[in-house]
Amino acid sequence: MRVLLQRSILGALCMALIACLFATLAPAQRRHRMAASVPVKDPKRAADAQRHSRDASKVFRQVMGTPDKGIPKDLLDKAEAVGVFPGVLKAGLGIGGFNGKGVISRRVPGGWSAPAFFNMRGGDIGAQIGGEKIDFVLLFMNEDALNALLKDKVEIGGELSAAAGPVGRTAAASTDAQLKAGILTYSRSKGAFIGAVIKGGTISPDNDLNEAVYGMKAKDFLNSPESVKMADVPTVVRIFPETLADYSRK
Repeated sequence: MRVLLQRSILGALCMALIACLFATLAPAQRRHRMAASVPVKDPKRAADAQRHSRDASKVFRQVMGTPDKGIPKDLLDKAEAVGVFPGVLKAGLGIGGFNGKGVISRRVPGGWSAPAFFNMRGGDIGAQIGGEKIDFVLLFMNEDALNALLKDKVEIGGELSAAAGPVGRTAAASTDAQLKAGILTYSRSKGAFIGAVIKGGTISPDNDLNEAVYGMKAKDFLNSPESVKMADVPTVVRIFPETLADYSRK
């Protein structure tokens, strides 16, 4: 009887130890599977993708963190896509051209798409914008503006109308030009966030980086955002659409 009892106790202890072992390993295995399921296609470019997405998210949060001086929410809720280009560098002293990189996500049911990587360069950025580094935010307000992102290059204010976006809690004071514009443009330099007049600037997809991250060009998944499920978006770039969703899910 005593032997049977000892064996029973020993068996119970063994089962408990095995259960504890599986409980310890299971979360680590799940985390490993989750991390492994959403890798950047080219790991060498992961740092670039992460930096652009993280910086764009930070700029957008800072802009929207001051409602009286940020983008009106009713305008954001109407936007078909949002682009953020942090730390764009002026090409020369005073007014003149610029050059930088950023990300753009389009609206999808319940949130925002995987971010596409774009270049921004050239153009006249207006005398009202000071500083050597400028953060730009672009709202793409209609289907024409959204479709322009599928091209190899889009001229802001050229084939696609653009206007300086209004700042504040509402867009009630918007002008006709702002209401009809395909793109509303904003800038931030030295802490001031304002509507910006951009003439002649261009945006074009950084397809080297897009293909390194997703294995496809920007126009392929922007045109068919369902082709890249959010669960399959690499973790290092998911922060940008998640940030947009914090402020507009419509």
